[in-house]
Amino acid sequence: MDYTTKQFSDLDFGPNDSFLFNMSAANSSTYAVILPPVIDKAINILMIIVLTIVMVSLGCTMEVSKIKQHMVKPKGVVIALLAQYGVMPLTAFGLAKAFQLDDLKAVVVLICGCCPGGSLSNILALFLQGDMNLSILMTACSTLLALGMMPLLIYLYCQGFANLHNVVPYVDIIIALVMLLIPSGVGILINYYRPQYAKLITKIGLIIMGISVVVVISLTSIGIGGSILTVLSPPLMVIAAVMPFIGYAFGYIISSLFKLNQPERRTVAVETGCQNIQLCITILKIGFPPAVMGPLFLFPTVYASFQLMEALVLIVLLRCYQRFTQKEKGEADVFLRVKTGKIQNKK
Repeated sequence: MDYTTKQFSDLDFGPNDSFLFNMSAANSSTYAVILPPVIDKAINILMIIVLTIVMVSLGCTMEVSKIKQHMVKPKGVVIALLAQYGVMPLTAFGLAKAFQLDDLKAVVVLICGCCPGGSLSNILALFLQGDMNLSILMTACSTLLALGMMPLLIYLYCQGFANLHNVVPYVDIIIALVMLLIPSGVGILINYYRPQYAKLITKIGLIIMGISVVVVISLTSIGIGGSILTVLSPPLMVIAAVMPFIGYAFGYIISSLFKLNQPERRTVAVETGCQNIQLCITILKIGFPPAVMGPLFLFPTVYASFQLMEALVLIVLLRCYQRFTQKEKGEADVFLRVKTGKIQNKK
């Protein structure tokens, strides 16, 4: 941790970011406001516990038999994984460059973009009438592959920033990913041997996930006050809004090019645009010293808000489209019956 702090303290952040950093005489890039040790430790412990519970609940949604079905015909899974680990990291890198983010913000955006899919995507896929088996398998596979893909992608894209290749805590990221895989495996075993408890554990995990976000934001607000507005700076807000939209759009386009059916297209779209927010927050909070990261570890919560809002818009549009087409189909059926009746009467 000390090495990471030292490396970031040597970085030259531009004058446009002076409102974010307390620039001392030594050109230090650390934040002026640091969370009190008690609150900082409480958030760290909370995030580890929540991540564990959420991943157990995610594992409880995975059924071995259904996973085997898609493994026999892996076309949808392969396309979804290519979209997940191709579109989102590249999007994060492109937006970080386009908005000329300083190195610390760029790391935050890159880590968010390289995260695997999360449990929220399974819920959204359900409301979008997607392929639930594909959604669950996609989440499982992206989580498993994250152990190798996430550090690799972060390393590759960090080469595009002069000062980042030595400061990203790869060891902490790998440890967090291992922490993520173990409870997922426990959840799969629970669903296999004790399926009667799986749905209850899944519901508990989702409830705890929602409560934890509110608690973490509240504790951080108490600890650092107005400095939390750092996360709401215009560039980060725009990036948080654009990233999931690009993920949804390109996920649907790519799956359409490979001629997947409509439920599979919607599933790939939502799986591409949704990231594992709990994992991202945990890495940013525990992998970097508080003096370096400050309130930026809350960026994933902003991303999650836009991710959810945009998905809700898609759900509403889908429902409107279905209602409109069903109405047209109903009118066409009525017209056809009337026309058929007239022909029969003439006979």
